[in-house]
Amino acid sequence: MSPELVYVLLGGALLLAAVLPQALHRWALSAPMVLVAVGLLVGTTAVSGDVVIDPVALRPWIEHLAEFTVLVALMGVGLALDRPLRPRLRASWASWEPTWRLLGIAMPLTIGAVALLAFGPLGVAFPAALLLGAALAPTDPVLASDVQVEGPTLEGDDDDLDEDDEVRFALTSEAGLNDGLAFPFVWAAIFLAGAAPAGGVLLWVGWELVGKVVVGVAVGCLVGWVLARLAFRASRRSLRLAEVGEPLLALSALLLAYGAAEFAHGYGFLAVFACAMTIRSFERHDQYHRHMHDVVERLETLLTLVMLLGLGFAITTGLLANLDWRGVLVGLLLVFVIRPVAGYVSFLGHRKGTRTACLSVPERLVIGFFGVRGIGSLYYLAFALGHARFTEERWLWSAVGFTVALSVVVHGVLATPAMRWLERRRDEAAAEGGGRPGGPGGPDGMARAA
Repeated sequence: MSPELVYVLLGGALLLAAVLPQALHRWALSAPMVLVAVGLLVGTTAVSGDVVIDPVALRPWIEHLAEFTVLVALMGVGLALDRPLRPRLRASWASWEPTWRLLGIAMPLTIGAVALLAFGPLGVAFPAALLLGAALAPTDPVLASDVQVEGPTLEGDDDDLDEDDEVRFALTSEAGLNDGLAFPFVWAAIFLAGAAPAGGVLLWVGWELVGKVVVGVAVGCLVGWVLARLAFRASRRSLRLAEVGEPLLALSALLLAYGAAEFAHGYGFLAVFACAMTIRSFERHDQYHRHMHDVVERLETLLTLVMLLGLGFAITTGLLANLDWRGVLVGLLLVFVIRPVAGYVSFLGHRKGTRTACLSVPERLVIGFFGVRGIGSLYYLAFALGHARFTEERWLWSAVGFTVALSVVVHGVLATPAMRWLERRRDEAAAEGGGRPGGPGGPDGMARAA
Protein backbone atom coordinates (compact mmCIF):
# COMPACT_ATOMS: atom_id res chain seq x y z
CA MET A 1 0.00 0.00 0.00
CA SER A 2 1.50 3.32 -1.07
CA PRO A 3 2.04 6.17 1.42
CA GLU A 4 -0.24 8.40 -0.66
CA LEU A 5 -3.08 5.91 -0.36
CA VAL A 6 -2.54 5.65 3.38
CA TYR A 7 -3.02 9.42 3.69
CA VAL A 8 -6.19 9.28 1.60
CA LEU A 9 -7.63 6.41 3.66
CA LEU A 10 -6.79 8.05 6.99
CA GLY A 11 -8.22 11.39 5.86
CA GLY A 12 -11.43 9.77 4.68
CA ALA A 13 -11.70 7.73 7.85
CA LEU A 14 -11.17 10.82 10.01
CA LEU A 15 -13.92 12.64 8.13
CA LEU A 16 -16.11 9.59 8.64
CA ALA A 17 -15.37 9.58 12.37
CA ALA A 18 -16.34 13.26 12.59
CA VAL A 19 -19.75 12.85 10.94
CA LEU A 20 -20.70 9.38 12.21
CA PRO A 21 -21.94 10.28 15.73
CA GLN A 22 -24.61 12.63 14.37
CA ALA A 23 -25.39 10.58 11.28
CA LEU A 24 -25.94 7.39 13.27
CA HIS A 25 -27.75 8.98 16.21
CA ARG A 26 -31.15 7.66 15.16
CA TRP A 27 -29.98 4.28 13.91
CA ALA A 28 -29.00 1.05 15.63
CA LEU A 29 -25.41 1.44 14.50
CA SER A 30 -22.34 2.64 16.35
CA ALA A 31 -19.30 4.49 15.08
CA PRO A 32 -16.97 1.61 16.09
CA MET A 33 -19.01 -0.79 13.95
CA VAL A 34 -18.71 1.43 10.87
CA LEU A 35 -14.99 2.02 11.39
CA VAL A 36 -14.31 -1.71 11.71
CA ALA A 37 -16.40 -2.27 8.58
CA VAL A 38 -14.32 0.31 6.70
CA GLY A 39 -11.18 -1.50 7.79
CA LEU A 40 -12.67 -4.80 6.62
CA LEU A 41 -13.55 -3.25 3.27
CA VAL A 42 -10.04 -1.89 2.76
CA GLY A 43 -8.55 -5.24 3.72
CA THR A 44 -10.64 -7.14 1.18
CA THR A 45 -10.00 -4.80 -1.75
CA ALA A 46 -7.05 -4.60 -4.08
CA VAL A 47 -5.73 -1.43 -2.41
CA SER A 48 -4.36 -3.50 0.46
CA GLY A 49 -1.99 -5.27 -1.91
CA ASP A 50 -0.11 -8.16 -0.37
CA VAL A 51 -0.10 -6.70 3.13
CA VAL A 52 -0.34 -9.36 5.86
CA ILE A 53 -0.91 -8.44 9.50
CA ASP A 54 1.10 -10.67 11.81
CA PRO A 55 0.10 -9.80 15.40
CA VAL A 56 3.12 -11.68 16.74
CA ALA A 57 5.54 -9.53 14.75
CA LEU A 58 3.59 -6.35 15.44
CA ARG A 59 3.03 -7.09 19.14
CA PRO A 60 5.10 -4.14 20.50
CA TRP A 61 3.26 -1.68 18.26
CA ILE A 62 -0.12 -3.08 19.22
CA GLU A 63 0.78 -3.00 22.91
CA HIS A 64 1.90 0.63 22.99
CA LEU A 65 -0.89 1.99 20.78
CA ALA A 66 -3.56 0.10 22.71
CA GLU A 67 -1.95 1.15 25.99
CA PHE A 68 -2.09 4.86 25.18
CA THR A 69 -5.63 4.58 23.79
CA VAL A 70 -6.85 3.00 27.02
CA LEU A 71 -5.02 5.60 29.11
CA VAL A 72 -6.70 8.44 27.26
CA ALA A 73 -10.08 6.75 27.63
CA LEU A 74 -9.54 6.28 31.37
CA MET A 75 -8.71 9.96 31.77
CA GLY A 76 -11.89 10.87 29.94
CA VAL A 77 -13.97 8.47 32.02
CA GLY A 78 -12.61 9.87 35.28
CA LEU A 79 -13.30 13.46 34.23
CA ALA A 80 -16.81 12.57 33.02
CA LEU A 81 -18.09 11.01 36.25
CA ASP A 82 -20.05 13.40 38.43
CA ARG A 83 -20.46 11.14 41.46
CA PRO A 84 -17.52 11.68 43.82
CA LEU A 85 -15.84 8.97 45.87
CA ARG A 86 -14.94 10.43 49.25
CA PRO A 87 -12.88 7.85 51.15
CA ARG A 88 -13.81 9.21 54.60
CA LEU A 89 -17.57 8.98 54.06
CA ARG A 90 -19.27 5.63 54.36
CA ALA A 91 -22.26 6.91 52.39
CA SER A 92 -19.98 7.76 49.50
CA TRP A 93 -18.62 4.20 49.37
CA ALA A 94 -22.20 2.91 49.51
CA SER A 95 -23.19 5.07 46.53
CA TRP A 96 -20.67 3.10 44.46
CA GLU A 97 -22.18 -0.25 45.45
CA PRO A 98 -23.07 -1.32 41.87
CA THR A 99 -19.43 -0.79 40.89
CA TRP A 100 -18.07 -2.85 43.77
CA ARG A 101 -20.46 -5.69 42.92
CA LEU A 102 -19.39 -5.72 39.28
CA LEU A 103 -15.72 -5.66 40.24
CA GLY A 104 -15.84 -8.06 43.19
CA ILE A 105 -18.35 -10.60 41.85
CA ALA A 106 -18.98 -10.30 38.11
CA MET A 107 -15.38 -9.91 37.04
CA PRO A 108 -13.86 -12.82 39.01
CA LEU A 109 -16.75 -15.02 37.84
CA THR A 110 -16.04 -14.03 34.25
CA ILE A 111 -12.30 -14.69 34.56
CA GLY A 112 -12.92 -18.07 36.18
CA ALA A 113 -15.62 -19.13 33.72
CA VAL A 114 -13.59 -18.28 30.62
CA ALA A 115 -10.42 -19.85 32.02
CA LEU A 116 -12.18 -23.07 33.06
CA LEU A 117 -14.00 -23.29 29.72
CA ALA A 118 -10.77 -22.93 27.78
CA PHE A 119 -8.76 -25.24 30.05
CA GLY A 120 -11.34 -27.99 30.58
CA PRO A 121 -13.54 -28.81 27.58
CA LEU A 122 -11.37 -26.98 25.03
CA GLY A 123 -8.00 -28.33 26.12
CA VAL A 124 -6.06 -25.06 26.22
CA ALA A 125 -2.98 -25.00 28.46
CA PHE A 126 -3.87 -23.49 31.82
CA PRO A 127 -1.53 -20.43 31.62
CA ALA A 128 -3.02 -19.51 28.24
CA ALA A 129 -6.55 -20.21 29.48
CA LEU A 130 -6.03 -17.95 32.50
CA LEU A 131 -4.57 -15.23 30.28
CA LEU A 132 -7.58 -15.50 27.98
CA GLY A 133 -9.94 -15.08 30.93
CA ALA A 134 -7.97 -12.14 32.35
CA ALA A 135 -7.72 -10.36 28.99
CA LEU A 136 -11.38 -10.77 28.09
CA ALA A 137 -12.92 -10.13 31.51
CA PRO A 138 -12.51 -6.32 31.84
CA THR A 139 -15.09 -4.07 30.23
CA ASP A 140 -13.58 -1.55 27.86
CA PRO A 141 -13.53 2.21 28.51
CA VAL A 142 -12.78 2.89 24.84
CA LEU A 143 -15.65 1.27 22.93
CA ALA A 144 -18.43 1.55 25.51
CA SER A 145 -19.26 5.24 24.98
CA ASP A 146 -22.81 4.44 23.86
CA VAL A 147 -23.64 3.01 27.30
CA GLN A 148 -21.49 5.31 29.44
CA VAL A 149 -22.03 8.75 30.96
CA GLU A 150 -21.78 11.59 28.46
CA GLY A 151 -19.56 14.05 30.29
CA PRO A 152 -19.15 16.27 33.35
CA THR A 153 -22.29 18.06 34.58
CA LEU A 154 -21.62 21.51 36.01
CA GLU A 155 -25.06 22.94 36.76
CA GLY A 156 -26.78 22.65 40.13
CA ASP A 157 -25.76 22.52 43.77
CA ASP A 158 -22.98 20.26 45.00
CA ASP A 159 -25.54 17.80 46.33
CA ASP A 160 -27.22 17.69 42.91
CA LEU A 161 -24.03 16.90 40.98
CA ASP A 162 -24.52 13.16 40.70
CA GLU A 163 -25.26 10.61 38.00
CA ASP A 164 -28.93 10.40 37.10
CA ASP A 165 -28.51 7.08 35.31
CA GLU A 166 -27.36 4.20 37.52
CA VAL A 167 -26.87 1.93 34.49
CA ARG A 168 -24.50 4.30 32.75
CA PHE A 169 -22.73 5.07 36.01
CA ALA A 170 -22.20 1.39 36.83
CA LEU A 171 -20.79 0.57 33.38
CA THR A 172 -18.59 3.69 33.31
CA SER A 173 -17.13 3.30 36.78
CA GLU A 174 -16.58 -0.42 36.22
CA ALA A 175 -14.61 0.31 33.05
CA GLY A 176 -12.50 2.83 34.95
CA LEU A 177 -11.58 0.57 37.84
CA ASN A 178 -11.56 -3.00 36.56
CA ASP A 179 -7.90 -2.86 35.50
CA GLY A 180 -6.99 -3.21 39.15
CA LEU A 181 -8.42 -6.72 39.12
CA ALA A 182 -7.49 -7.70 35.57
CA PHE A 183 -3.78 -7.05 35.86
CA PRO A 184 -3.16 -9.38 38.84
CA PHE A 185 -4.59 -12.29 36.85
CA VAL A 186 -2.59 -11.30 33.77
CA TRP A 187 0.50 -11.46 35.95
CA ALA A 188 -0.62 -14.81 37.37
CA ALA A 189 -0.78 -16.18 33.83
CA ILE A 190 2.69 -14.75 33.12
CA PHE A 191 4.06 -16.40 36.27
CA LEU A 192 2.52 -19.75 35.34
CA ALA A 193 3.88 -19.57 31.80
CA GLY A 194 7.37 -18.73 32.98
CA ALA A 195 9.28 -19.02 36.21
CA ALA A 196 7.23 -17.86 39.18
CA PRO A 197 9.16 -15.43 41.41
CA ALA A 198 10.21 -16.31 44.91
CA GLY A 199 7.27 -16.02 47.24
CA GLY A 200 4.76 -17.69 44.94
CA VAL A 201 1.11 -17.24 45.87
CA LEU A 202 1.85 -15.04 48.88
CA LEU A 203 3.81 -12.61 46.71
CA TRP A 204 1.04 -12.58 44.11
CA VAL A 205 -1.69 -11.86 46.68
CA GLY A 206 0.34 -9.38 48.70
CA TRP A 207 1.92 -7.43 45.87
CA GLU A 208 0.18 -8.06 42.52
CA LEU A 209 -3.36 -8.22 43.93
CA VAL A 210 -3.11 -5.68 46.77
CA GLY A 211 0.16 -3.78 46.79
CA LYS A 212 0.16 -2.53 43.21
CA VAL A 213 -3.47 -1.49 43.48
CA VAL A 214 -2.75 0.60 46.59
CA VAL A 215 0.35 2.16 45.04
CA GLY A 216 -1.46 2.97 41.79
CA VAL A 217 -4.43 4.59 43.50
CA ALA A 218 -2.22 6.50 45.96
CA VAL A 219 0.07 7.87 43.25
CA GLY A 220 -2.87 8.82 41.05
CA CYS A 221 -4.64 10.66 43.88
CA LEU A 222 -1.44 12.49 44.84
CA VAL A 223 -0.68 13.62 41.29
CA GLY A 224 -4.31 14.65 40.79
CA TRP A 225 -4.39 16.61 44.06
CA VAL A 226 -1.17 18.48 43.28
CA LEU A 227 -2.24 19.38 39.75
CA ALA A 228 -5.75 20.36 40.83
CA ARG A 229 -4.39 22.63 43.57
CA LEU A 230 -2.09 24.16 41.00
CA ALA A 231 -4.80 24.65 38.36
CA PHE A 232 -7.55 25.98 40.63
CA ARG A 233 -5.91 27.45 43.74
CA ALA A 234 -2.29 28.39 42.97
CA SER A 235 -1.13 31.64 44.61
CA ARG A 236 0.13 33.01 41.29
CA ARG A 237 -2.49 33.65 38.62
CA SER A 238 -0.13 32.49 35.85
CA LEU A 239 -0.20 29.01 37.41
CA ARG A 240 -3.98 28.82 37.73
CA LEU A 241 -4.57 27.06 34.44
CA ALA A 242 -8.30 26.85 35.09
CA GLU A 243 -8.57 30.64 34.78
CA VAL A 244 -6.49 30.62 31.60
CA GLY A 245 -8.60 27.77 30.26
CA GLU A 246 -5.65 25.64 29.14
CA PRO A 247 -7.08 22.09 28.84
CA LEU A 248 -3.77 20.37 28.10
CA LEU A 249 -3.41 19.89 31.84
CA ALA A 250 -5.50 16.74 31.35
CA LEU A 251 -2.87 15.19 29.07
CA SER A 252 -0.10 16.29 31.40
CA ALA A 253 -1.92 14.67 34.32
CA LEU A 254 -2.41 11.48 32.33
CA LEU A 255 1.29 11.12 31.52
CA LEU A 256 2.51 12.18 34.96
CA ALA A 257 0.16 9.83 36.82
CA TYR A 258 0.91 6.86 34.60
CA GLY A 259 4.65 7.40 34.55
CA ALA A 260 4.91 7.99 38.31
CA ALA A 261 2.78 4.94 39.15
CA GLU A 262 4.72 2.65 36.83
CA PHE A 263 7.99 4.02 38.24
CA ALA A 264 6.71 3.14 41.73
CA HIS A 265 5.71 -0.33 40.41
CA GLY A 266 2.00 0.33 40.83
CA TYR A 267 -0.80 -0.09 38.30
CA GLY A 268 -0.63 2.91 36.00
CA PHE A 269 -4.13 2.44 34.58
CA LEU A 270 -5.63 2.76 38.05
CA ALA A 271 -3.43 5.78 38.72
CA VAL A 272 -4.75 7.63 35.67
CA PHE A 273 -8.38 6.99 36.61
CA ALA A 274 -7.74 7.99 40.25
CA CYS A 275 -5.93 11.12 39.09
CA ALA A 276 -8.85 12.13 36.86
CA MET A 277 -11.37 11.49 39.65
CA THR A 278 -9.30 13.59 42.06
CA ILE A 279 -9.10 16.52 39.65
CA ARG A 280 -12.85 16.25 39.02
CA SER A 281 -13.50 16.56 42.77
CA PHE A 282 -11.99 20.08 42.83
CA GLU A 283 -14.22 23.06 41.98
CA ARG A 284 -16.83 20.73 40.53
CA HIS A 285 -18.85 23.52 38.86
CA ASP A 286 -15.92 24.99 36.97
CA GLN A 287 -16.13 24.96 33.16
CA TYR A 288 -12.49 23.86 33.09
CA HIS A 289 -13.58 20.27 33.67
CA ARG A 290 -15.60 20.33 30.47
CA HIS A 291 -12.73 21.88 28.53
CA MET A 292 -10.35 19.15 29.69
CA HIS A 293 -12.86 16.43 28.94
CA ASP A 294 -13.44 17.77 25.43
CA VAL A 295 -9.71 17.68 24.61
CA VAL A 296 -9.33 14.16 25.96
CA GLU A 297 -12.43 13.06 24.07
CA ARG A 298 -11.04 14.40 20.78
CA LEU A 299 -7.76 12.58 21.26
CA GLU A 300 -9.61 9.41 22.20
CA THR A 301 -11.61 9.66 18.98
CA LEU A 302 -8.41 9.86 16.92
CA LEU A 303 -6.77 6.94 18.66
CA THR A 304 -9.92 4.83 18.51
CA LEU A 305 -10.15 5.58 14.79
CA VAL A 306 -6.68 4.16 14.19
CA MET A 307 -7.25 1.12 16.39
CA LEU A 308 -10.61 0.19 14.86
CA LEU A 309 -9.48 0.69 11.28
CA GLY A 310 -6.46 -1.44 12.10
CA LEU A 311 -8.65 -4.10 13.72
CA GLY A 312 -10.94 -4.31 10.70
CA PHE A 313 -7.96 -4.41 8.33
CA ALA A 314 -6.19 -7.04 10.43
CA ILE A 315 -9.25 -9.31 10.55
CA THR A 316 -9.07 -9.79 6.78
CA THR A 317 -5.28 -9.91 6.54
CA GLY A 318 -4.09 -12.40 9.13
CA LEU A 319 -5.41 -11.71 12.64
CA LEU A 320 -7.95 -14.56 12.48
CA ALA A 321 -5.65 -16.98 10.64
CA ASN A 322 -5.55 -19.32 13.64
CA LEU A 323 -9.19 -19.03 14.67
CA ASP A 324 -10.94 -22.35 15.19
CA TRP A 325 -14.23 -23.48 16.69
CA ARG A 326 -12.78 -23.19 20.18
CA GLY A 327 -12.09 -19.46 19.79
CA VAL A 328 -15.52 -18.90 18.26
CA LEU A 329 -17.18 -20.79 21.12
CA VAL A 330 -15.33 -18.77 23.77
CA GLY A 331 -16.33 -15.49 22.14
CA LEU A 332 -19.98 -16.43 21.71
CA LEU A 333 -20.36 -17.79 25.23
CA LEU A 334 -18.60 -14.80 26.78
CA VAL A 335 -20.75 -12.20 25.00
CA PHE A 336 -24.10 -13.98 25.21
CA VAL A 337 -23.89 -16.12 28.35
CA ILE A 338 -20.92 -15.72 30.71
CA ARG A 339 -20.79 -11.95 31.16
CA PRO A 340 -24.60 -11.43 31.19
CA VAL A 341 -25.08 -14.16 33.80
CA ALA A 342 -22.13 -13.00 35.92
CA GLY A 343 -23.33 -9.42 35.74
CA TYR A 344 -26.86 -10.30 36.81
CA VAL A 345 -25.68 -12.63 39.59
CA SER A 346 -23.51 -9.85 41.01
CA PHE A 347 -26.65 -7.89 41.95
CA LEU A 348 -28.30 -10.69 43.91
CA GLY A 349 -28.46 -10.57 47.71
CA HIS A 350 -28.79 -6.81 48.09
CA ARG A 351 -30.36 -5.02 51.05
CA LYS A 352 -33.36 -2.72 50.86
CA GLY A 353 -32.51 0.93 50.61
CA THR A 354 -29.20 0.36 48.80
CA ARG A 355 -28.29 1.57 45.31
CA THR A 356 -28.51 -1.97 43.98
CA ALA A 357 -32.02 -2.39 45.35
CA CYS A 358 -33.07 0.64 43.26
CA LEU A 359 -32.05 -1.11 40.04
CA SER A 360 -34.92 -2.76 38.22
CA VAL A 361 -34.60 -6.20 36.64
CA PRO A 362 -34.29 -4.73 33.12
CA GLU A 363 -31.55 -2.38 34.32
CA ARG A 364 -29.61 -5.27 35.84
CA LEU A 365 -29.99 -7.23 32.62
CA VAL A 366 -28.62 -4.33 30.59
CA ILE A 367 -25.69 -3.79 32.96
CA GLY A 368 -24.87 -7.49 32.80
CA PHE A 369 -25.13 -7.73 29.04
CA PHE A 370 -23.18 -4.62 28.04
CA GLY A 371 -19.76 -5.74 29.18
CA VAL A 372 -18.08 -4.42 26.04
CA ARG A 373 -14.78 -6.05 25.07
CA GLY A 374 -12.35 -3.95 23.11
CA ILE A 375 -8.96 -2.26 22.96
CA GLY A 376 -8.11 -3.12 26.56
CA SER A 377 -8.28 -6.85 25.81
CA LEU A 378 -5.80 -6.41 22.97
CA TYR A 379 -3.47 -4.53 25.31
CA TYR A 380 -3.55 -7.12 28.10
CA LEU A 381 -2.83 -9.88 25.61
CA ALA A 382 0.04 -8.00 23.97
CA PHE A 383 1.47 -7.08 27.37
CA ALA A 384 1.45 -10.67 28.64
CA LEU A 385 2.90 -12.09 25.41
CA GLY A 386 5.76 -9.63 25.74
CA HIS A 387 6.63 -10.93 29.21
CA ALA A 388 6.33 -14.70 28.78
CA ARG A 389 6.13 -17.36 26.10
CA PHE A 390 2.75 -19.02 25.57
CA THR A 391 2.51 -22.03 23.27
CA GLU A 392 -0.96 -20.96 22.05
CA GLU A 393 0.18 -17.41 21.22
CA ARG A 394 -1.27 -17.19 17.71
CA TRP A 395 -4.51 -18.89 18.75
CA LEU A 396 -4.88 -16.38 21.57
CA TRP A 397 -4.56 -13.48 19.13
CA SER A 398 -7.24 -14.97 16.89
CA ALA A 399 -9.62 -15.78 19.76
CA VAL A 400 -9.31 -12.33 21.35
CA GLY A 401 -9.54 -10.58 17.97
CA PHE A 402 -12.73 -12.48 17.12
CA THR A 403 -14.28 -11.72 20.52
CA VAL A 404 -13.53 -8.01 20.26
CA ALA A 405 -15.00 -7.85 16.75
CA LEU A 406 -18.07 -9.78 17.92
CA SER A 407 -18.53 -7.40 20.85
CA VAL A 408 -18.21 -4.35 18.58
CA VAL A 409 -20.99 -5.67 16.32
CA VAL A 410 -23.38 -7.12 18.92
CA HIS A 411 -23.11 -4.36 21.50
CA GLY A 412 -22.97 -1.69 18.80
CA VAL A 413 -26.26 -2.87 17.28
CA LEU A 414 -28.06 -3.28 20.59
CA ALA A 415 -26.77 -0.30 22.60
CA THR A 416 -29.14 2.36 21.24
CA PRO A 417 -32.31 0.20 21.32
CA ALA A 418 -31.50 -1.09 24.80
CA MET A 419 -30.94 2.35 26.30
CA ARG A 420 -34.11 3.71 24.66
CA TRP A 421 -36.03 0.73 26.02
CA LEU A 422 -34.77 1.52 29.52
CA GLU A 423 -35.75 5.17 29.13
CA ARG A 424 -39.30 4.18 28.22
CA ARG A 425 -39.56 1.86 31.21
CA ARG A 426 -38.22 4.56 33.53
CA ASP A 427 -40.72 7.08 32.26
CA GLU A 428 -43.53 4.56 32.76
CA ALA A 429 -42.31 3.76 36.27
CA ALA A 430 -42.01 7.47 37.07
CA ALA A 431 -45.54 8.12 35.85
CA GLU A 432 -46.92 5.27 37.97
CA GLY A 433 -44.85 5.73 41.12
CA GLY A 434 -43.76 9.36 41.14
CA GLY A 435 -40.10 8.59 40.42
CA ARG A 436 -37.76 10.87 38.49
CA PRO A 437 -38.05 10.51 34.69
CA GLY A 438 -34.85 9.76 32.81
CA GLY A 439 -32.96 8.65 35.92
CA PRO A 440 -33.07 5.63 38.16
CA GLY A 441 -36.65 6.54 39.04
CA GLY A 442 -36.01 6.92 42.74
CA PRO A 443 -35.93 4.04 45.21
CA ASP A 444 -39.70 3.62 45.32
CA GLY A 445 -40.31 3.96 41.61
CA MET A 446 -37.66 1.53 40.43
CA ALA A 447 -38.21 -0.95 43.21
CA ARG A 448 -41.83 -1.06 42.07
CA ALA A 449 -40.68 -1.50 38.46
CA ALA A 450 -38.61 -4.51 39.47
